[in-house]
Amino acid sequence: MQVQSYINGKWIEGSGKTTQLKHAVNGSIVAEVSSIENSFDQILKYGREVGGTKLRQFTIHQRANMLKELGKYLTERKKEFYKLSAWSGATKGDSWLDIDGGFGTLFTISSKARKELSNKSFHLDGGVEELSKLGTFKGRHLMLPLQGVALHINAFNFPNWGMLEKFSPSFIAGMPTIVKPATQTCYVAYGIVKEIIASGILPEGSLQLISGSAGNIFDYLTSQDVVTFTGSQSTGLKLRQHENVQRNSIRFNMEADSLNSSILGSDANPDSVEFTLFINEIIKEMISKAGQRCTAIRRAIVPSKFVNEVIKELKNRISKIIIGDPSEEGVMMGPLVSHEQVSEVGIRAKEIQKSCELVYTQNENVKFRGVGISAGSFFSPTLLYCKEPMTSEEVHNIEAFGPVTTVMSYKNIDELCLLVKKGNGSLVASCFTNDDSFARKVVMEIGSYHGRLMIVNRYCSNESTGHGSPMPQLVHGGPGRAGGGEELGGTRSILHYMQRVAIQGSPTTLMNISDEYVKGAQTEESIHPFKKYFEELKIGDSLLTERRTITEEDISNFADLSGDHFYAHMEDELSKQSIFERRVAHGYLVLSAAAGLFVWPDPGPVLANYGLESLRFIKPVFPNDSIQVKLTCKNKQVKEGDQNGVVHWDVVVKNQLEEDVALYTLLTLVKRKDF
Repeated sequence: MQVQSYINGKWIEGSGKTTQLKHAVNGSIVAEVSSIENSFDQILKYGREVGGTKLRQFTIHQRANMLKELGKYLTERKKEFYKLSAWSGATKGDSWLDIDGGFGTLFTISSKARKELSNKSFHLDGGVEELSKLGTFKGRHLMLPLQGVALHINAFNFPNWGMLEKFSPSFIAGMPTIVKPATQTCYVAYGIVKEIIASGILPEGSLQLISGSAGNIFDYLTSQDVVTFTGSQSTGLKLRQHENVQRNSIRFNMEADSLNSSILGSDANPDSVEFTLFINEIIKEMISKAGQRCTAIRRAIVPSKFVNEVIKELKNRISKIIIGDPSEEGVMMGPLVSHEQVSEVGIRAKEIQKSCELVYTQNENVKFRGVGISAGSFFSPTLLYCKEPMTSEEVHNIEAFGPVTTVMSYKNIDELCLLVKKGNGSLVASCFTNDDSFARKVVMEIGSYHGRLMIVNRYCSNESTGHGSPMPQLVHGGPGRAGGGEELGGTRSILHYMQRVAIQGSPTTLMNISDEYVKGAQTEESIHPFKKYFEELKIGDSLLTERRTITEEDISNFADLSGDHFYAHMEDELSKQSIFERRVAHGYLVLSAAAGLFVWPDPGPVLANYGLESLRFIKPVFPNDSIQVKLTCKNKQVKEGDQNGVVHWDVVVKNQLEEDVALYTLLTLVKRKDF
């Protein structure tokens, strides 16, 4: 296979230095890649001017729907991608994490965006801020797409998931992407990007692929660009310190390998469910991707009283791990990605042993299962023990990026937390305990050193997603050694690629800019807004109703109908003891009466009530008070592919003194004229 790059709207083969890529299982050459020598400034320019311009013409929901369709398209073709993944030494389970996990991220981020973000080309961040006494000068925050390119530099271990978990949010945000996969496994990213381009789902210029070296692309980045990096801490620091990145304050999100911990609670004795769950998790993290995961467990921290039992059980379980060609029946762990990685892991494991002892590793002469795999990149699972973890440095500073885990013990919870924090920031830690008090103390003490904490006990273990599995709904990243960055986290990840800008002005100006009604803005009254189809409604269309007097009879009848006979509504004498000091109307009676004032009774475009949001009862309504309602079209949201849209109405209910008594947002389904 000749791995190509996709730049400036076309596929090209590199003309620079050629690198041969080998099958991790048998050492055969599976692909070649050559670095491109094109002008990298033109690649960036194409992304900004072609991709960015086109992407920003769509709304967030439209971009999210494209992502959903892409997920469907790729899922239908995933068998071919599994074949490519196998070249890297991945087992079927490893490939599932990378391939299906990546496609699942497309669906999740798309869904979260459509549910939680504005259906505009930008996002409204929070509500309106009152900046003046009379309300003629206000402010609010907008999230606008950055007008640059997102450059994603990915690691070798998850060539699909790592690519799509970064691409998804940047695409929905409205930023074009340049993907730079790690050379060792770039053939996987190449195969998937090839299908993405062939699908025709994405606007031209929204995705480019650089295979091989990224050359001097950093020299041409601007303040509107974003760089994300996943990989080693040393490489990440070097890139983040690039002169151009520093000079232009270019956003740089770094997710580095870290010394993640798994903790066995002091309550989890060898006969407990949690003890078994802990052992299972350690083994799973050692063999998954052959330990080549940035979230893998590097430090297993256990109570001193259980350390012998933990080591004994781990040795027993490691001895049963079958290593070899993942296509062979019964193989549990495949090879590392390359011979270079085997050498690197071996060197790092030796360095850790300066303050730790080798407890167990399968014999170096062990026969790995499979035929013709003598040239494969195999490395045996290795268990170390650190006897003095409070004074040892290597175990808290050096990572062997493979199936290598070190056991260490703690005397009490304070020592436990100190040991965890010696890792100087991690992506994840897990804690296996059935003592929620213990778990809370651990979380409160070590939480600020981590991006994610997983607490597992017998009640959640069957559905636990695992120590090493970042979920698209939750943030992925961590402070300190872990890079100080943050990815995923649902819609949080999308906002990383947008600029928050505060705008100030009159209510009407803010309404016209944000395309959402702002209290105090000029409104327009013509025909009853409930008579208008979705397309005909304009932001600011309004209705001021007639008045209605709420009587004691209304209150009594509503109580009988609803069954709500709360004393403050029913008894003159008893109601004097309430905070209202006299009989008061039900809040929901006020809402029902308000609806009776503004609802258009005849058949029309309004199909149904869709719900209420942000309801507040501001002042009580007493018998013989009269109410009046102002209904204003606040926002509109198209339901893609449906015959209706959702209209948000600003509702203000006032009494005869022109005081607000109830405020809320009403949602209705309104028919679209074209259906």
